[in-house]
Amino acid sequence: MGRSTAGRRRGEGGSAVGKDRPPRPLRGSGFRAPSSKEEAAAGRSAMTQSVVVQVGQCGNQVGCRFWDLALREHAAVNKKGIYDEALSSFFRNVDTRSGGDGPDIYKGKIYSLKARALLIDMEEGVVNEILQGPLRDVFDSKQLITDVSGSGNNWAVGHKLYGYQYRESIVEKLRKTAEHCDCLQCFFIIHSMGGGTGSGLGTFVLNLLEDEFPEVYRFVTSVYPSGEDDVITSPYNSVLAMKELNEHADCVLPIENESLFDIVNKIHQMINFGKLGSTVKQNSLVTSSAGSAKTVQEKPFDAMNNIVANLLLNLTSSARFEGSLNMDLNEISMNLVPFPRLHYLVSSLTPLYTLADVNVPSRRLDQMFSDAFSRDHQLIQADPKHSLYLACALLVRGNVQVSDLRRNIERLKPSLHFVSWNQEGWKTGLCSVPPVGHSHSLLALANNTCVKPTFIELKDKFMKLYKKKAHLHHYLHIDGMEQSCFSEAISSLSDLIEEYNELDATKGGPRIDPSRLQIAI
Repeated sequence: MGRSTAGRRRGEGGSAVGKDRPPRPLRGSGFRAPSSKEEAAAGRSAMTQSVVVQVGQCGNQVGCRFWDLALREHAAVNKKGIYDEALSSFFRNVDTRSGGDGPDIYKGKIYSLKARALLIDMEEGVVNEILQGPLRDVFDSKQLITDVSGSGNNWAVGHKLYGYQYRESIVEKLRKTAEHCDCLQCFFIIHSMGGGTGSGLGTFVLNLLEDEFPEVYRFVTSVYPSGEDDVITSPYNSVLAMKELNEHADCVLPIENESLFDIVNKIHQMINFGKLGSTVKQNSLVTSSAGSAKTVQEKPFDAMNNIVANLLLNLTSSARFEGSLNMDLNEISMNLVPFPRLHYLVSSLTPLYTLADVNVPSRRLDQMFSDAFSRDHQLIQADPKHSLYLACALLVRGNVQVSDLRRNIERLKPSLHFVSWNQEGWKTGLCSVPPVGHSHSLLALANNTCVKPTFIELKDKFMKLYKKKAHLHHYLHIDGMEQSCFSEAISSLSDLIEEYNELDATKGGPRIDPSRLQIAI
């Protein structure tokens, strides 16, 4: 399973299919396992799978909540304990009776579920905690890469030092994970932007995925630092990581800690100080671990991390469960990303909780759609309703009809600003299985210029340090790290901001096409 030559780095010039280059594989068709694996899978339908790569302390803490809540969700649906296609999306079924990593079992009862995941951290603490906790049986040592010294909040240590030190090990474990998939469609990377391992090694892994699996989608969930961040060098780390996200990701789901904190506080106030109290289903909270598959003592950041975990569960619901309007992951990238660098999707989740023993009148359903476009429900500090939409996806789960979907789109359209060349830029998905504790839910993904202020603020914080050359020496003593890395990174971010500026300039005015890919003939 050698390295494919069919892919090309985004940002390289030239035609997509050159004179000496074979055609790029059709995106979304998925990475195919070797022929021996296909023979073993004969008679089984080709269901797509996804692999989660969680990098750094934040990435592994969010990943831990994702796997716990994913097990909760499947346990609520899969009452018979049968290994089905829904489970196969993120889990292998392994016969461990003979000890060790036994053969995969593709049909019949569940033996031992193993997450399709790779856990990477340059400190052992969080990963060891996971292995000693209730999820320990979901992972094994072949899925782990750890060190003891950490990256010291330094992107260069994570990217340049540990990246090259662990490259072969990471590639080997990624390939092993891919070989267990019939049809690998997507890698989900979970990481933070402000530290050293998540930002540096996380984006190194992103580059590796493009090199080794160019035909497999790369979705990145990136947690951006808060305004009160205590890591002095986080602006450097974030901007250096942004350049890699710009060039190598297919879709990025930016998350801000401040927004997660605000949502947690809002739910807390509504339940404890409002009139809702006893009428709220506790296991319906997007912040809650109640009813999870593995009983666990909640930690301080679990409520915030559960919100991100629910985002990923809803994003992949159509790939795991049936529905009248299933939306594949490749359709999200295809429909929501009109220009390659403008692939940052603002997400919102509604409802944040469900009232117990209450039927769902249409007005409450309509409120769910309205909330998805309100500032309070966004997972970054942004207001999409007053910015410009390039495209928007609505992923609905549960007891919702197509007519409800269409009615609400028509109701909301007059209040939303879409680019002139994509006035009908809506993509919809309808999955019949609701999240645990809910009768219905909605994940909205907006490609919207409202992300621009987040990037501008990041640039300003970077420049305050960079103008003084503060802390640069910590980075420049790492082999392969040069000052040009900083100038190229801030130039990449400035170019991205300018692309959003060009789009904003068209709002309410004549059409101005932003710069596009140049296709060489």
